[in-house]
Amino acid sequence: MTTATIPVWVNDGTSGLGARVLRLLASGDRATAVEPADCEVLVWLSAYDADARASRRESALQGLTAALADCPQAHHVVLVSSAMVYGAWVNNPVPLTEDAALRPDVEFAYARQLGAVEQLVDGWRLDRPDRTVTVLRPVITMAADGTSGLASALAAGMGQRLSESDPPAQFLHLDDLASAVVLGVEQRLDGVYNVAPDGWVQSERVRALAGGVPRLKLPDRVSEAITGLRWRFQRGPIPPGLRSYTRSPWLVANDRLKAVGWRPTVTNEQAYVEGTEAKWWTMVSPKRRQELSLGGLAVVVLGITLAVLRGVRRAHRRRSL
Repeated sequence: MTTATIPVWVNDGTSGLGARVLRLLASGDRATAVEPADCEVLVWLSAYDADARASRRESALQGLTAALADCPQAHHVVLVSSAMVYGAWVNNPVPLTEDAALRPDVEFAYARQLGAVEQLVDGWRLDRPDRTVTVLRPVITMAADGTSGLASALAAGMGQRLSESDPPAQFLHLDDLASAVVLGVEQRLDGVYNVAPDGWVQSERVRALAGGVPRLKLPDRVSEAITGLRWRFQRGPIPPGLRSYTRSPWLVANDRLKAVGWRPTVTNEQAYVEGTEAKWWTMVSPKRRQELSLGGLAVVVLGITLAVLRGVRRAHRRRSL
């Protein structure tokens, strides 16, 4: 006796997640990729593809209403959102569960738009009693062939402040996110599910994996100036509101997804290492690395200090005229 396959339409951007999902579905002979008009399950991945949206200056909501209308036979939607919808705040519980309120940084438009996407899909679900929706909220997702610019920017900022500790971080492999999507398709899970490996990585460990310089206690203004320079020269301009996600916790629990059978196969550290480029810095011996970092840091601090002193002298001269 053969089991009927699920007619699925996968809407993907440029993240590479869609190709992984389709391979997994095909390997299990549980689903068949069809056109929108014939699908019973719509897998919406486009909102997750922040890079493509940003390059086209599109909202994360773009195209979703039309896609739902194009799938009149659909009874189930799998939506990939992001754990960023919880917001990063010093008073966040650790870890966050799916019942936590959504409080994205008001300056970070992408996270706010994802919250609106979730609301739109939930409205679609409520229109008919036979409809169900799986909402997946992954943490920073990485892979050797699928790390987005947004994920790279976040990873570059994690654990990098010079004068104080950053919060722990979580990194998910793209293959594990794809397996969560497939589980949502096959089991037609109804509800919200965080997607993250077990546990998290302390900021000092993230710093070590990135080949970070030794942490020194610096005056707040000097530390802020150096941090700003690191952001600018490593990854270019950072979207407003994104920096808060590197400074306050937004760690999530994965218990609900694991309770329905999902298991992560890649650890936080493994996902981070695979998804980030190896730096020449990590190849240097620890002693030599410390010598170079202290020397380079001293130059930067000296330059900033001299600039501050010049500004103070100019202000003093103006007041004395």
